[in-house]
Amino acid sequence: MALRIGKRPTLAGQLLVLQLAIVVVVLVAVAAVSLAQSAATFNRVEGRRVTALAEQLAGNQTLRFGIRHPAPAEVLAPLLQTTLIQSGVTSITVADAKGRVIAATNVSAIGKDLSLGPGVNEGRGWSGEFRVDREQELVSQVPVLSQGTGLDGKADGSLGARIGTVMVGERSPSILERLRGASSYLAIYLGIACLLGLLGSWLLARRIKRQTLGLEPREIVGLAEHREAMLYGLAEGVVALDPQLRVTLVNDVGRRLLDLPTDAVGRSLRELGIEGRLREVLAGEHDGDAARDAVVVRRGRVLVMNRMDVAKDGRSLGSVTTLRDRTELAQLERELGSFRSSAELLRAQTHEFANQLHTISGLIQIGEYDEVVSYVGALNRYRESLDLTVTRRVHDTAVAALLMAKSSVAAERRVELRVSERTTLQRLPPELSADIATVVGNLVDNAVDAAAQSGTPLSPAWVEVELRQDATSIEIEVRDSGPGIAPELAQEVFAHGFTTKAAAEGERGIGLAMIRLICRRRGGEVAVTNLDDGGAAFVARMSIQPLPSEAAR
Repeated sequence: MALRIGKRPTLAGQLLVLQLAIVVVVLVAVAAVSLAQSAATFNRVEGRRVTALAEQLAGNQTLRFGIRHPAPAEVLAPLLQTTLIQSGVTSITVADAKGRVIAATNVSAIGKDLSLGPGVNEGRGWSGEFRVDREQELVSQVPVLSQGTGLDGKADGSLGARIGTVMVGERSPSILERLRGASSYLAIYLGIACLLGLLGSWLLARRIKRQTLGLEPREIVGLAEHREAMLYGLAEGVVALDPQLRVTLVNDVGRRLLDLPTDAVGRSLRELGIEGRLREVLAGEHDGDAARDAVVVRRGRVLVMNRMDVAKDGRSLGSVTTLRDRTELAQLERELGSFRSSAELLRAQTHEFANQLHTISGLIQIGEYDEVVSYVGALNRYRESLDLTVTRRVHDTAVAALLMAKSSVAAERRVELRVSERTTLQRLPPELSADIATVVGNLVDNAVDAAAQSGTPLSPAWVEVELRQDATSIEIEVRDSGPGIAPELAQEVFAHGFTTKAAAEGERGIGLAMIRLICRRRGGEVAVTNLDDGGAAFVARMSIQPLPSEAAR
């Protein structure tokens, strides 16, 4: 399943390199801190030592005498060498009042000018970094002052003018010397850090690979890209939920069908405002076979949903639900309903006419010619009375023809279809007439199916249709003698997309869902109640005002 393209560093190798880089950075930082601390310690300790030694030499009477002597280098050399050996400093330099070196432990510096630090000419001491003979030294420069005299011409212990400068220096250690001096165990620390980094990288790589099913990062990226391409290339909606009913994945089609916001991923169904039948299907709380499609009406759309639980090693990972929009298909089924009704009418009438012709043929064969005339006249009067009953009360041709067709179909199933005496329906615009015919056709079909199951010779099955129209609305009521609707389904039957026949068998359909969709689209509603003497009554209401799309034509 993994895609391996070329040779690239493994996850363990990448983690090792990263860990080593971190270790190196940490060690460099530690070394820098150690160097800074070593330099600060050296400057503090050695600075005090060279300053104290320079002050001691500046107050030495032999040094004062030697500075004034005509041959200062010979006079001061023993003092400087002795002090150098005893103190262990790197250099001692003595300059006269003009800043020219007159004596030094480094004889090559004699006769050269000495650079004095700030304030030394004014009689103040100074310490800092100073380059002496191409080496960096920490030096201290202290002025040498003449000893004051009293009125009698003898020294009285007071200090006079500056007669020279003494400088004591200690060589500054190199970076390598400071590192060696900072910690004798630095190499050991480095080795231990590298070993720990290697071990940590290996353990971390193993843990990550277990969590990623042994896939390398490039393979995970490839799978994610392929998943995105497949997911958004589907014509169906896909919604994935975790066990806490939070959306973990939804493609564009699913977001459009469910009318979800763009930030739906990570939010729960409750936060998204998904309740009722849709929540039950997505959460797997609806009754019935989980592998069977469920019909849900959402924001004017008829959706067919199929939900599957996802689990691995006995652990639930959530669920994946696919959605298909059947609104257009339902509209096509509604348009085909008129053709189906015509076919059913022709089939029922053919069956009815065949029976009547057989009866007439039998009467002729036995010579009952008067009975033939009487029988034909009775059939003619029945047909005329039926046509007059429907057309006198229903003036819309399409709805009247539909009721005539349903009457023949109902009669074939031994169900009496009646049109209420209170029925009144005027001629309607074609679009509204088509919607009325769809609602009446679906309600009558469901009522006939329900009534046919409960009819007996002593209690014939019947269905009654009543259409009422006023200035603003049309009300359709269809009553039947069937078993009725279970009380627990009375409020949910339309949201579930049941038909009355499907309700008895526990299956889902889209007949009643289409009725509610049409009624709501025209500003109405549909409801169902049970009759006192058995059976059910469906009442659908809708406005006769044209829809915006119809008014624009």
